[in-house]
Amino acid sequence: MRDVSLNPVRPLVTDLTNLTELAWLDDRAIAPALVTLTSGATRVVVAPEVGGALAAYYESTPEGALHWLRPATQAAFDERDPLRMASFPLFPYCNRIRDARFEFGGGTVDLSGNDLRFAHALHGNAWRHPWQVGACTESSVELHFEHTPDPQQPGDWPFRYRAQQRIELVGGALHVALSAQNLGDRPMPFGMGHHPYYPRTAQTRVYANVQRMWHADADVLPTHLGPHPAVEALRHGMSPDAFALDNNFANWSREATIAWPDEHRQLTMTADTPFDHLVVFAPANDAQLCVEPVTNTTDCFNAVDMQEQVGGCVLEPGEEIAATLTWTPRKG
Repeated sequence: MRDVSLNPVRPLVTDLTNLTELAWLDDRAIAPALVTLTSGATRVVVAPEVGGALAAYYESTPEGALHWLRPATQAAFDERDPLRMASFPLFPYCNRIRDARFEFGGGTVDLSGNDLRFAHALHGNAWRHPWQVGACTESSVELHFEHTPDPQQPGDWPFRYRAQQRIELVGGALHVALSAQNLGDRPMPFGMGHHPYYPRTAQTRVYANVQRMWHADADVLPTHLGPHPAVEALRHGMSPDAFALDNNFANWSREATIAWPDEHRQLTMTADTPFDHLVVFAPANDAQLCVEPVTNTTDCFNAVDMQEQVGGCVLEPGEEIAATLTWTPRKG
C-alpha cells in the first residue's frame, strides 16, 4: 500500500495532458504518479513509483524549461526505468559488486540472478522498487522504502533495512537528505548515494578537486588507485569529451560544479560526509554525463582490507545513518 499524505494543492498526478510545467514531455504523455515541487520559478518532479527517482529539476522561463538535470523521457516513464530518469537513489550500496557476490559475516552473500542484464550486481535494490510518499508540502516531499528479504527471490538483498529521502527546494537549490536504518538483528554492510545525469553539450565543463582516480578493468571494476590526467583536468574544468570515464575518484572536496559557459550558467553540488567518493561517468561518443556523490567506491564489499580507501560501512542492528546532498544553480 502506498501511504499518501499530500497537501491538497500539490496532488499526485497521473495525467500529464494539462501540465504545461512538464512541457518537455509529449503533450499526450501518461506517466506514473508524480509529485511536483515548486519554489518560485523552480520545479522538481519526483517519480516515487519509478525507484524513488527525480524525473526533472528545472527553472520555468518564458522561453521554456531550463533543465539543471537531464529530464526523463517518455520512454523512461513507459518502461518505469530509473536509469533514464534525471537522478535516482542508491541503497544499500553504490555501483557494481564483482560477480554479484562477496563475503560477509562468515558466509557468502550471493546477489546473482536478480537482473540478468548485468554480470555484476548494480546500485543496490532500492531503485528497482516503488517508494511510498510521506509528508508533502508545496516545496518538499518525503519518500520511504522498506526492504524485507525474500528467500524465494534469487539474488535478493539478505538484510532488512529502511531508507528515506527528503527532497526539498529552498529557493532554487535542491536538497536531498538521504537516510537509512538497519532493521535486522545482525550487522549489515552498507553504502548510499544518488545518480544524477546532467545535460551534456560540447561546451560543458566539470570542476572538482580530486586527488587520485581508481583505474578500472573492462568490467568497470577498480584495479588500483593512482594518478590520471583527468585528476588535473577536473581541477581546471574538464570537458566530458576529454576522456572516456566511468571511474571513482578519491579525496574530493565534496564539492563539484557542472558548468555550461556558453549558456552562462552552472550547477554546484555539495555533499556531507560520508559522501567521500565521487564517480564521473562520461563515456565517449555518448550524450550521458553523471557526476555522482557516493559513500563507497565500486566493489567496496570485496575490498575489506582497504576500508579507509573504499568507504562504505557496517550498520549495527538499529543503527541509522543520514547525510544531505545539495545542488545550487547559478546564472550569469
